[in-house]
Amino acid sequence: MAVYPLTAKEMTERVVNKKEVFILDVRNEKDFIDWKIEGENFFYVNVPYFDLLDGVDEVMDQIPSVKEIVVVCAKEGSSIMVAEMLSEEGFDVFYLQGGMKTWSEYLEPVKVGELADGGEMYQFVRIGKGCLSYMAISNGEAAIIDATRMTDVYVEFAKELGVKITHVFDTHLHADHISGGRQIAEKTGATYWLPPKDAEEVQFAYEPLLDGKNVVIGNTVINILPLYSPGHTIGSTSFVIDEKYLLSGDILFIDSIGRPDLAGLAQDWVADLRETLYNRYRELSNELLVLPAHFMIIDELNEDGSVYEKLGTLYEENHGLKIENGEEFRKLVTENLPPQPNAYQEIRKTNMGKITPSEEEQREMEIGPNRCAVR
Repeated sequence: MAVYPLTAKEMTERVVNKKEVFILDVRNEKDFIDWKIEGENFFYVNVPYFDLLDGVDEVMDQIPSVKEIVVVCAKEGSSIMVAEMLSEEGFDVFYLQGGMKTWSEYLEPVKVGELADGGEMYQFVRIGKGCLSYMAISNGEAAIIDATRMTDVYVEFAKELGVKITHVFDTHLHADHISGGRQIAEKTGATYWLPPKDAEEVQFAYEPLLDGKNVVIGNTVINILPLYSPGHTIGSTSFVIDEKYLLSGDILFIDSIGRPDLAGLAQDWVADLRETLYNRYRELSNELLVLPAHFMIIDELNEDGSVYEKLGTLYEENHGLKIENGEEFRKLVTENLPPQPNAYQEIRKTNMGKITPSEEEQREMEIGPNRCAVR
């Protein structure tokens, strides 16, 4: 039988289409438990590669004959060798090209809707990491919000659409992934915006993003209205775009809310988080489509692979928005937190411009799931 490469894009299609896939993950148990490829109809067996050096006999009774088989490892090499062994046993087998490192970096652009005067809103889904970033387009110009470090994806996508990137924003100082915002601005000549309360220690020039300051994209139509919304960080700033979309950063997610502790100030920021979620956002239209900067679980994806929901629906369904008792809320967001993101302190320093890790070091810093939400 044969061994076939499977790209991250092809794996993403399987996730979105809810295809039945059997994954043999040959990383060590700790890495598998911490982070794996999620899919609604995915089935998993984890056997470390070192346990298979003498052959695949011990897993043969677990390999299905009717499901697509994909072998996954950290970087690719081990999965190829195991896939070849399974092939020799009579199976057609795929291996994930580039392994989990490539899976962590893949971005899938999805159009989420229209803007005024023919403008468009795109969401870039980093399926393996849970990061979401955005491109708003109008009249030949584009704004990018919460870009990842895979900057070429945004630059090339803008070229394909024939638009010029004129503004780049970060809703806050990220701690779970390295921002590509400053690099995109340098490549394209765009203006780079940051909330000043999150930028007091940055080592580079930026344009201060202030509450209520309109930024116009294109000649006429799309107003990006910043909304100061602290809680995840002290400077966290949301955007209301075209009176249709609420880009909530890491303050509000589809199935959870943002954590306030990544700068070590959970007790100080919990009141800000509650004020943003229970008062500032309450003043907004329930018809706004919430576009967060992350998703936590695969169930948050819509049928087309996008991630969004109406604000009014979230107030009805998101548990983090239904806690009337302030003390109960405080306990939820300070005592019910997942582990902090991998290398989050180094990531924050990188995003401040204090350190400049190599590309490989940045890749290693980001490996693993995002952990920006309260459970």
